[in-house]
Amino acid sequence: MTHQLPESVRDRPVTVVGGGTLGRRIALMFASGGAEARIHDLSADVRAAAVAYVEETLPSVVASREGAEAGTIRAFDDLDEAVAGAWLVIEAIPERLDLKTPLFGRLDATVAPDTILATNSSSYASRHVIDEVTHPERVLNMHFYMPPQQNAVDLMSDGQTDPAVIEFLRGELPHFGVHPFVAHRESTGFIFNRIWAAIKRESLAVVADGVSTPEDVDAMWTVNTGAPAGPFRMMDQVGLDVVLDIEDHYAAEDPHLPEGPRRLLHEYVDAGHLGRKTGRGFYRYDD
Repeated sequence: MTHQLPESVRDRPVTVVGGGTLGRRIALMFASGGAEARIHDLSADVRAAAVAYVEETLPSVVASREGAEAGTIRAFDDLDEAVAGAWLVIEAIPERLDLKTPLFGRLDATVAPDTILATNSSSYASRHVIDEVTHPERVLNMHFYMPPQQNAVDLMSDGQTDPAVIEFLRGELPHFGVHPFVAHRESTGFIFNRIWAAIKRESLAVVADGVSTPEDVDAMWTVNTGAPAGPFRMMDQVGLDVVLDIEDHYAAEDPHLPEGPRRLLHEYVDAGHLGRKTGRGFYRYDD
C-alpha cells in the first residue's frame, strides 16, 4: 500500500508523545530546525520539565549547527490537540506493548491522512504496535539515540511501510540536525544498538563475574577508545530501568544469553538506583 506523503512540512508541527528524557530531546532537535515542536504527556511535572529543557538547550544547539534556526516548543495534556495538524508524530513512551498498541490505534484514527506515525522504541519492531492500526503503510520505527550529542536515527519498516515514506524521511530529517540510517530488514536492536547491546552486556558480565569494577571498565574504555564516557556512565545516562527492560527483551528472544548482566542490573533497579535521573546508579550524581 502507498501513503500520501505530507505536504507543507515547514508550516506544520511535529509532535512527540512522551516528554521523558528522550522525548524532550527529540522535540529539541525538531525545534532546532525551525519547527513548532509539541510534547504530549499526562504528567504536568513532566510537561513543564520538558519545555524547560528545550527552552534552555535550544539556543546552544542552534548556535552549534550551521543553518539552524530556533523554532518553538509547546506542551499539551490533550492528545488530540497535540497531534492536530502534525506532519509527523513520534511515540516515546515506556517500552510496554499494552501501552503502545492502543496508542497507535488511536493516533491512526485521529491524525491527518498524510501524517507519518513513528515509534521511538529501542527494543520493539514497529510491526508489534500496529495490531489496531488501519494504515500500517505510514507507520515505522524511528529510533533516536541521545540527541543533541548522538544524532543518528534508525529507520525500519513495520513490514508494510510504504518505501516512499522512508525515502521522504531520509530527505527531511537532516534539516533537523539528525542523520537517518535505514535497516534493510527487521533487526532487534536495529543497527548501532545491536552492536551496543553486546558491548553493554559484556561490560556488565565483566563486573558481575567479579573481574573488574564499573569505574575501571569505564576508565579503560576511555583510554583505549578516546570516548568521553564509558559503558557504565552511558547506561546511567539512559536509565538502568530502561537498560534492564531492553536486556529482558533480548533475553526473551534469545534464552541463551547470560543471566549475570541482568542480575547485576536488578540489584540497582530494585534498590531504586536508576542512574542520573535518581541521583545514583553505577555512579553518584550530586547535581
